[in-house]
Amino acid sequence: MLPRTYEQEICSVAATLEVLGDRWTLLIARDACLGVTRFADFQARLGIARTVLSDRLTRLTEAGIFERRRYSEQPERFEYVLTERGRDIWPILNSLMTWGDRHLKGGQAPYVIHHRRCGGHIDDRRRCETCGQEVDVTDVVRLPGPGGRPAELGPDAESRQITESEQIG
Repeated sequence: MLPRTYEQEICSVAATLEVLGDRWTLLIARDACLGVTRFADFQARLGIARTVLSDRLTRLTEAGIFERRRYSEQPERFEYVLTERGRDIWPILNSLMTWGDRHLKGGQAPYVIHHRRCGGHIDDRRRCETCGQEVDVTDVVRLPGPGGRPAELGPDAESRQITESEQIG
């Protein structure tokens, strides 16, 4: 039987799995990289049970992936903002997405990542194919791909071109 934890492993992959190694955690991190910060928004997008979401957000905050910030006093409400450590998860998610597009979706990507500044497609090395700039999670926008259904991709995935206001000169 596979152990529940990897504490006995002396391996960075195992240590990373201790933090990120379950389905909901990676999907929460994915949505956070796409700009989701509030409990209700995570829950609505993922269809996750409140108890499971609360547990994962607590664990991700304790691991330094999120910073918990109060945005309302009455009622008391918090948002979960990615820290630098949390933003560093984006390359992992981008690699998983690229692998899944290639090997599980037959090249029919549900959504594609574009450079916010120039509109170019982001390759599997997180580089803009148009301007050549290496990008991080704050420099990208998600749009529907050939295998996507915009209604299921969330509010940031409307079928549209990168607008002039999203481009930087």
